Amino acid sequence: MKITAIRTTLLKAPLKTPFVTALRRVEALEDLVVIIECDNGLVGYGEGAPTPQITGETIGSMMATIEFIKPHLLGREIEDFDGLLKVVHTLIVKNTTAKSALEIALYDLKAKAQKLPLFRMLGGSQTVFTTDITISMGDTQQMITDSLHAVGLGYKTLKIKIGENPQKDAERIIALHEALGKDITLRLDANQGWRAEDAVKLLHTIENKDIVAEFIEQPVPADDIEGLKYIKERVQTPLLADESIFSLKDAKKLLEMQAIDYVNIKLAKTAGITEALKLADLAKEFGVKCMMGCMLEGPIAVAAGVHVASAKADVITMLDLDAVSLLASHPVQTSIVFNESEIILSDGSGLGVSLC
Repeated sequence: MKITAIRTTLLKAPLKTPFVTALRRVEALEDLVVIIECDNGLVGYGEGAPTPQITGETIGSMMATIEFIKPHLLGREIEDFDGLLKVVHTLIVKNTTAKSALEIALYDLKAKAQKLPLFRMLGGSQTVFTTDITISMGDTQQMITDSLHAVGLGYKTLKIKIGENPQKDAERIIALHEALGKDITLRLDANQGWRAEDAVKLLHTIENKDIVAEFIEQPVPADDIEGLKYIKERVQTPLLADESIFSLKDAKKLLEMQAIDYVNIKLAKTAGITEALKLADLAKEFGVKCMMGCMLEGPIAVAAGVHVASAKADVITMLDLDAVSLLASHPVQTSIVFNESEIILSDGSGLGVSLC
């Protein structure tokens, strides 16, 4: 089963509403899709979302990375899977999203060759999952309106984007909690927006009102490791690391320091499925649970995340894979069911996705 062609295309889709965080505002999805073809007619699909504020990558840089690696994969056998992965990860450093898109396509092909859904090839069995949905940062009343709309669609867990100003963020959280009640779980994501001292003050403010979120995600800049530990030692709210963890080395340092409570796994940060699986195993060694997250991705990349979550369901206990639900439409066919908060994997081979 020989690789005969590797090409890319763009996946474009409008969002239902603008996606707003402390780092960026996005009006529409524009991702890079990698398509790998083999001599037996099988086709593998991968996808990566350019997120320059986090991974440093753009559509242009991702395409250049794919073109740089491409000649070293063409003509090689899928059966030499480990060799293919070595090529992807050793020819160029960083460029994690481009590598992830290539890896996803390779894993899709390998599972299709075995006539298995990817999650079963990886040893998983869970097929039904529940995700949260992101509430973009904005005017408090608009965030309340958006949250109530999400609850009306069946969401029980909301991830609230904050990180603009600690005092204003506290007011937002308190207002949301009052409007939604205790039956709705809040996850808070500051996207590196605060200083450690301000994060502690804000969390104390809401905790004093008996508001303890499921977690606070990445409250300080990615390189402020001591800041994470400072916060964890002073608040009740569990602390989840996102942008601070790209590699196993990053995670091990934080886990050994006991600086975090949870790990957010994203394929775009781990450079694909292989390291994501290892990261889940590492977290398990430390007795730490994980969340499977995503960038602003389409159904191909999100599907890959769900398959990984199934493979490591004992440690990946939280999902933040709402990106497909944020799209107004998309040109991808899936055998996976994306029904707002519910995601159901199918027994179709590979990822269970194809371009229309």
